[in-house]
Amino acid sequence: YPWGYDGDNGPDQWYKNYPIAKGRHQSPIEINNKEVHYDRSLLPWFASYDPGAAKTILNNGKTCRVVFDDSFDRSVLRGGPLPGVYRLRQLHFHWGSSDDHGSEHVVNGVRYAGELHLLHWNPKYSNYLDAVRRTDGIAVLAIFLQVGKTPKPEMKRILEEINAIKTK
Repeated sequence: YPWGYDGDNGPDQWYKNYPIAKGRHQSPIEINNKEVHYDRSLLPWFASYDPGAAKTILNNGKTCRVVFDDSFDRSVLRGGPLPGVYRLRQLHFHWGSSDDHGSEHVVNGVRYAGELHLLHWNPKYSNYLDAVRRTDGIAVLAIFLQVGKTPKPEMKRILEEINAIKTK
């Protein structure tokens, strides 16, 4: 994908290849809790992830990425504002050179050590490449990561395998 964080391919340029990324839909965003309002019409979130669906873990030069089998509804996200079931395609991480600067998004002026993105696509479209061009085609669940003394069991396996990741 022709994007990055530098001037010529950074956030200010993303909308040129991805028009939906312009304006309020632009990432990264700063979340201000004083401006957030609860929407009672939203359904609860539901996620069902099958670790056995992971096909590959690799280093693509920008991040650690895990790719999943998304040929059927094996690992899915639904609820909230989503119009239906979305299939998990991949997850990847954002991190920085220090524990206070690695997340892509900001909450109340605070950056976190890292951020995990779980990228899902709407299977009402024929495939991921078709879905990515649609306004309701992609759903990304972002989870902020903090540094702790002991890694959570869910993260421990990935952290143990980091050195063995293949470079693409």
